[in-house]
Amino acid sequence: MSTEFDYFGDPKVGKLLDLVLQLSTELHVTRQRLRVVEALLVRGNLLAAGAVDGFVAEQAEQLVLDRERDELLARLMRILTEHGPAAHPLRDQWEAALSGKTG
Repeated sequence: MSTEFDYFGDPKVGKLLDLVLQLSTELHVTRQRLRVVEALLVRGNLLAAGAVDGFVAEQAEQLVLDRERDELLARLMRILTEHGPAAHPLRDQWEAALSGKTG
């Protein structure tokens, strides 16, 4: 993190704020889109009102939900653990992903 954007005197606090803002943005967009999809399905009589709240996943569906949760958490943790200048954070991780390496 460059000192140009270091508003808190500690880069870790800045990363935490980045994480919170990212989560807030993701949550807002997801909630809005989910509400629109539910409303459209209810309007089209394809889904009963409240059906989403009562959903119980089958085993295969739960595996997908769990995997997607874990992938999201991994992406969020990268914000806290990335290194390098603010101009190109995650460059090392990006280059490793492109070359097929992990880490």
